[in-house]
Amino acid sequence: MNSIKFVILCLAIIFFPSCSKENKGKFIVVKNTLTIERSFETIELTKDFLKVNDLTNLGVKNVISNKLLVTQLVDFDGDGAFDKLLFQPTIAPNSENKFEIVQISNKKQPKAENLCYSRFVPERTDDYTWENDKVAFRVYGPTAQKMVEDSLSGGTLSSGVDAWLKKVEYPIINKWYKETLVDKTGSYHEDTGEGLDNFHVGVSRGVGGIAVKSENNYYISKNYTEWRTITTGPIRTSFYLNYQNWDANGNTIQESKIISLDLGSNFSKFETSIKGSNSISVGLTLHEKDGEVTGNINNGWVSYWQPHADSELGTAIIAAHNYFIDYEKSDTEEIDLSNAYAHLNVIDDTVVYYAGFAWKESGQFATKELWESYLNESSTKIKTPLTIQLLD
Repeated sequence: MNSIKFVILCLAIIFFPSCSKENKGKFIVVKNTLTIERSFETIELTKDFLKVNDLTNLGVKNVISNKLLVTQLVDFDGDGAFDKLLFQPTIAPNSENKFEIVQISNKKQPKAENLCYSRFVPERTDDYTWENDKVAFRVYGPTAQKMVEDSLSGGTLSSGVDAWLKKVEYPIINKWYKETLVDKTGSYHEDTGEGLDNFHVGVSRGVGGIAVKSENNYYISKNYTEWRTITTGPIRTSFYLNYQNWDANGNTIQESKIISLDLGSNFSKFETSIKGSNSISVGLTLHEKDGEVTGNINNGWVSYWQPHADSELGTAIIAAHNYFIDYEKSDTEEIDLSNAYAHLNVIDDTVVYYAGFAWKESGQFATKELWESYLNESSTKIKTPLTIQLLD
């Protein structure tokens, strides 16, 4: 009788592998050590961290509520295998939450709209444009550059970052381009209730374009030369840009970057690879120079709050303390070359910073003081990230 029971037990282990140790549910704890609630902050889980071979069909469940969270899988290097699992928990002040990593079919994954979106735009020369539920941006490619160099109309020669001022949470990129360029039923330069593009960039740094300062002069690159979309989805969009090598007072600068924008954030994250300089300067255009440049070296940010058409607009750069050196207002009579700059260290050929904006008409930040409070809070979160522990 005992022998029969032993055989049955062995068969159960063979035919029900979910009972084996390798397939038991894994648990993680996300901890918030700050006195403020943490939300719209993205947790990245990798195969190595979770000690799994594949992220496909994994979900994240809140242990207390027993509810599945919206997740996003990312194939970072384009090899066909997922490298990261993203989710955004809400963690109360000075507290921690426990989550279970569960096996789940795609059909049972919580659905959410892909509010974080980006794409190459061949119908508008060769823009690359990105957005989330708060803000939208674009940069310019080699065709737009060549048109200017060949004295053709419609081109743009700039490595500055353009801001599209949206005041709705739903996606507008495809809608605005289609209405303006395909259907010709409107123009994204006019506000019909969703916002508009009336942010002038020119050769300025816009919102987060870089320069290298040498002997009190600023040297800048031209348009991006290569692009690659990495991901779009409900939590994050990210993409890669490369630039032709450029000269900074006799030094050859190599520049490429990965830009990401997460749900709920007014800031794009720039992970920039730089060779040829020990520091860079990240700029904010001063436009008509009728606004106010402010900054906080301890908290690692510089901001420009300005009148903008019939409203107001705040732009800013934020970086962690190991990158942030100081900031400067550069005022010149040359058109579009007046910028507020954050001077940042290059560490191991890399600089990480955040660049973004808030338009008063969006209803997000009505005053300069509220905007700067958001910058200080964002800086605090960067300094003190959420901690993640895998439970054995």
